[in-house]
Amino acid sequence: MPRTKKKNSRGGQHGTVQPFSDEDASIETLSHCSSFSDATSVADEGGEAGEDAALEDFQFKLKGFIDSTVDKSAKTRQGALDGLKTAMATRILYEFISERRMTITDSIERCLKKGKGEEQRAAASLACLLCIQLGSGIESEEVFKTLKPIFKNILADGSANIQARQAVATSLGLCTLVAEDDIWDVHATMECFENLFTRSYARADGTCPSISPQTSQLHTNALLSWALLLTICTANQLKDILSKHLPKLQRLLESDDVNMRIAAGETIALLFELARDMDPEFEFDDWDDLCDKLNALATDCNKHRAKTDKRKQRSVFRDVLKAVEEGDFQSETIRFGTERMTIDSWVRKRTYDAFREFVGSGMNYHLQANEFIRDVFELGPPMLVDSATMKAMKISRFERHLHNSAAFKARTKARSKFRDKRVDVGEF
Repeated sequence: MPRTKKKNSRGGQHGTVQPFSDEDASIETLSHCSSFSDATSVADEGGEAGEDAALEDFQFKLKGFIDSTVDKSAKTRQGALDGLKTAMATRILYEFISERRMTITDSIERCLKKGKGEEQRAAASLACLLCIQLGSGIESEEVFKTLKPIFKNILADGSANIQARQAVATSLGLCTLVAEDDIWDVHATMECFENLFTRSYARADGTCPSISPQTSQLHTNALLSWALLLTICTANQLKDILSKHLPKLQRLLESDDVNMRIAAGETIALLFELARDMDPEFEFDDWDDLCDKLNALATDCNKHRAKTDKRKQRSVFRDVLKAVEEGDFQSETIRFGTERMTIDSWVRKRTYDAFREFVGSGMNYHLQANEFIRDVFELGPPMLVDSATMKAMKISRFERHLHNSAAFKARTKARSKFRDKRVDVGEF
């Protein structure tokens, strides 16, 4: 079923309280970015006055990044885009961004149209982070309405830079999930992705088309974005997709690219999960043949494939095989701050992986503080404490270092006797 949009769902809370975080929720969040290091040190040493000064300095630098996105130098523009990406991935900036939404959108549009390669890639990623910050509402819809035609033009243009097309294939999928307000437009975007990844289908005689690694990555990104949008399709759309694509997706399992094989396997597992949610008695005509292929990939020992690729592939396809045969999913628990979230379905896994690709190490912080992302994962309103309590509950970096060192030494000592070949077998 399609996800219900909430027009007032925004990037985060704004006021005198902050969401609790064990290490991310203060200005220190941005300390890994050298351009923000000065603001961090002021905030740590100067109390409330220092925090105000740090915030003012931080916003001043953000304004500088925005201004630099129209610089004549391509290197300067790309640096500004990367700076904005880092800030949006690690902080909730709704109020600051909302006031400058059109300016940032215009900069992204200009960089996508006139930039090349890495600059276009950075602009496409920034567009996605902008929508994540604004949340599911009118503001992000207006941003996406401006950028969607440009995304689709780049995606369909075979002469465009391949890196830009790869980035757009990923960004278009998540932007559509966040900001698209019409389910039929979602379906039209999915058709754009289909026009790409279906070119990697193995031929009827079993041979695979000759595709460069860069193009294969483009097709893989398109498939993953297509799978992401499956999670918000209507029941009628899913029925059509199941009959049209499920029999053909098996052809991607024969791809020479391990990433494509894995993406295809996870998409097949996702389709089976969605089909069984609609109809617990769902049956697939080629079920036996599909299970044979999945089992072969789960136990693959071809010598011409790299060991790391085989290890990664076998791990994924064991889970995919269980999903197809038994409807099972290997759940995973994500801990952030004082909370935890369970990834207990292929739908939730595909959604989580899509957001994590953009916010990276800031994912735990967004799970704590970003109202829109918490709404997507049904986590409820952010847990809030005041700044004084949050500071009291935090430990210093040096204390964390001592704790981690002690834990590492304890683990090493506990395991050493099992690693020592001289240990008597009877001790086991």
